[in-house]
Amino acid sequence: MPVALSETLRTRLRNSPGLGGAPLGNLFREISDRTAIALVRYAHAAGARYFDTAPHYGHGRSERRMGDALRELPRDDYLLSTKVGRLLEPRADAPRDQHGYIDTLPFVQRYDYTAEGVRRSLADSLQRLGLARVDLVYVHDIDRATHGEAHPRRLADALDGGFPALATLKAEGAIVGYGLGVNDVAICREVLRQTDLDVILLAGRYTLADQSALPELLPECERRGVTIVLGGPFNSGILATGARPLDGSLPYFNYSPAPSAIVERVAAIERVCGEFAVPLPAAALQFSLGHPAVTCVLPGARSAAQFDENLRHARYPIPARFWRALREQRLIDARAPLPGEHPAPVPREAPR
Repeated sequence: MPVALSETLRTRLRNSPGLGGAPLGNLFREISDRTAIALVRYAHAAGARYFDTAPHYGHGRSERRMGDALRELPRDDYLLSTKVGRLLEPRADAPRDQHGYIDTLPFVQRYDYTAEGVRRSLADSLQRLGLARVDLVYVHDIDRATHGEAHPRRLADALDGGFPALATLKAEGAIVGYGLGVNDVAICREVLRQTDLDVILLAGRYTLADQSALPELLPECERRGVTIVLGGPFNSGILATGARPLDGSLPYFNYSPAPSAIVERVAAIERVCGEFAVPLPAAALQFSLGHPAVTCVLPGARSAAQFDENLRHARYPIPARFWRALREQRLIDARAPLPGEHPAPVPREAPR
């Protein structure tokens, strides 16, 4: 049975900014190897001590870039996570653009959540990273929306094979902890009914635009000592760009054009932001960090400037009356704890 992550590890997650690796895989937009590697090294120099990646991100491109950037740094100086559940198989005619990623490496994905598949996935990731170990491993996208009719079989593979294999790797000291990496609340609760987890990387489900994790999942994780890392704090776009992006593009919500109800809600939040001179991205980051179950928020960035902007927004002074105004106007769930109601982490800079 997994034991909750040590308080030392929680503190390391809580006290430093993190960097999500999807942009390093060319999510929606291509960046160069040089830019990607420079970004990771810049983030580390600026205080980032947690980095996340996955085979899915650019079909291995994110892992290769992440490893190239981190390999020269002291290994005990940062935490690194990757994901399992998708094996990459070489194919000469693989599409160049897949799953929202531009210019992916020439591989196709095959789902495998069995014990053997999980062990192979992790070994392949270490080869791409060029590193001897990762700290955290997430079982990736084991939800119904991803797998459709195959979901029951793949979930059974994970519960009967994948999770026990990760428990063995943890007991052997090969990894520090394991859990789920998903963007679906229901699958988190379904898995927690059947096994224990150390950590959940939950994307986009406790944000200013989507608080579906609030009523049941976050309280359950608090009770059981499951660490929550919150990915996608901007819901893949709209909470960073606003309801009307300055470049005239469509606002995106959870990887698709935002529905009108979300656009209207975010526009209303922006009006309150304007009244209090609070940048929308600052409100988004600090709201997600404001729940005591959330240990770390993991925004992505495509450049050093974006990383710096995330840091500034995480530290931006927001008055308590701003949060009360959002609650009074029913723009956030009345049950949501307001930032400042409990001690919240403030990302710190490393000594230069």
